[in-house]
Amino acid sequence: MTITRRAVLKSMTATSALAAASRLGAPAIAQAKPCKLGILAPRTGVAASPGISGLRATEWAVEKFNASGGIAGRPIELVVEEETSPKDTIERFQKLVQQDKVDCVLGVISTGVALALGPVVEEARALTIFWDGTTQDGVDEKLPNARYLFKSTDNECEAVMSSLLSIKHWKGQFKRIAGINPDYSYGRNNMAAFIALLKRFSIEHEVVTEQWPKVGSMELTSNVAALKAAKPDLIFSSLLFADLPVFMKQASAAELTQGTKLVFPAAGFQHTLMKKDFTPEGMLFGHNTLYFDNPSATPMAKEFVAWYFDKQKDYPNWEADRAYFAIASYKAAVEAAAKAKSTAWPANNDVIDAMIGPSIESLGGKGTWRKDHIAEQTFVQGFTTHKNNYDFVTLDPSKIETMYSTDLQKPPGANFWDWLKSAQFKL
Repeated sequence: MTITRRAVLKSMTATSALAAASRLGAPAIAQAKPCKLGILAPRTGVAASPGISGLRATEWAVEKFNASGGIAGRPIELVVEEETSPKDTIERFQKLVQQDKVDCVLGVISTGVALALGPVVEEARALTIFWDGTTQDGVDEKLPNARYLFKSTDNECEAVMSSLLSIKHWKGQFKRIAGINPDYSYGRNNMAAFIALLKRFSIEHEVVTEQWPKVGSMELTSNVAALKAAKPDLIFSSLLFADLPVFMKQASAAELTQGTKLVFPAAGFQHTLMKKDFTPEGMLFGHNTLYFDNPSATPMAKEFVAWYFDKQKDYPNWEADRAYFAIASYKAAVEAAAKAKSTAWPANNDVIDAMIGPSIESLGGKGTWRKDHIAEQTFVQGFTTHKNNYDFVTLDPSKIETMYSTDLQKPPGANFWDWLKSAQFKL
């Protein structure tokens, strides 16, 4: 990312190093070796929407950080590569580390890519912070003792939250359950978690049909027909990519959404495409770790949303929060380690140790890193309304629910299914 003259001039007063440099006639941030950050993000295909949100949040953070001295006095420079297949993304990761010599790698959305890339990160000993990728095979963590890799919250957090909210708000109002979920581990585990929690809280239910379309399927009429024929009281769905608005259009046309309770824990990935014409009020709608129109948003979050709309003529989804949290926590750790070691730039191992524990103010709320290098973050869900100034649904301000992932995510080393049976959930 290019540093503007204005950003350089602003940064000259940020630290004593910059002041010293100004006495020599040049700002230190201009003289310092850049801090190079590698980014792996999808910008095309089914995951383009979250990829772009994450990339724009990173760019916004870099503008702000460079304007106030960069990271520990070094200007930030981004080297962006595409996230695609596991094989190709691994090759691009290796380029970032070996050829571009980046100080840290950030990004990755797909769990499939993350699961393949995780061992490569550890072997390369390259500090890497995933935005939304886990190293779970199903619900089982495959890198429990990662040293160089930091991973997002478990995929099932939003499913656990929406399950708890369904029970809290609709207990006794549904019995016949249907599901339409993507046919891979994320969708199957989310549906299974929903059913497990209904059993945990002794909610009488009957699963009348489960539909498993392939990720990215654009023709879902047969699935819609099967759902309608089953006459469910409630539909649970983990659809979250471009197939989600397609499903909603077809479901609306078939009058499937009329009088049916809808639980969509990951719909926030496509929130601006969920138009009022085919998306009903009153559905349980998940925005994960960032809701762009949250009345409780911080001034920083509101500033970012305004900046994002100015750049994109759109509104960010939760990947923006994951990306900002990654770069902000890296900056905080570098500067804390540098201060503790009385050095201009700390070693990677010192940065890694400094990542654990501190609370970071992110765009969607506070976040932190556990000792097992898995994130703890703030989650937002609620019920849709048409009462807004947009052409898409938003959350009813009086029905927004916020939970922290410590109440949604299995502890380090725990078995997910056993934890669901014993955890002290808050309804």
